Amino acid sequence: MTVPYRRILIAGLSALILLTTASTAPAVSAVADGQRDFDWEIGTWRSTVRVLAEPLSESADEWLQFAGTSTVRPLVDRRANALEFQVSGPNGRIDALNLRLYEPGARRWSLTFVNLRDGLLTPAVYGGFHDGVGRFHGDDQLGGRPIKVRFVISRPNPDEARFEQAFSADGGTTWETNWLAVDRRVHR
Repeated sequence: MTVPYRRILIAGLSALILLTTASTAPAVSAVADGQRDFDWEIGTWRSTVRVLAEPLSESADEWLQFAGTSTVRPLVDRRANALEFQVSGPNGRIDALNLRLYEPGARRWSLTFVNLRDGLLTPAVYGGFHDGVGRFHGDDQLGGRPIKVRFVISRPNPDEARFEQAFSADGGTTWETNWLAVDRRVHR
């Protein structure tokens, strides 16, 4: 009589262990769907930046130079991260924050930039990585006129990353690059 009860008890405990393990372990689809696309960037980086002084203007040929650090910290089990950005150069400083959030329903990331000088959020750009290159697009305004924004992230090697931002005033037909950053890993 004790054998059937023992089998039922063992089967019940096994099912409970399986359910507990399944609910606490990350889902395979969540890892494969892009949720971990920014894991490579967690850590501290040395940043060199070139910024176009007056994007989408007649005098769009002066580039400003900056250097400093960027530190990327994971948030919420790496489904989000925050990038702290501090660079300076002959023309001043840029202190900023970039909040990146993964949207599982759409299988995409949103990147929202905050310039700490004015404390304003820019409209997010949306996208993800394909074949190791991140492509993100969005809408914004420059000088009161609507523009398109494109942000591209590439990695020539595991300890280097390149970030390029471009604006378009004609709905995406032509693009003008206005931000070029190269990050080299300091430590993880």
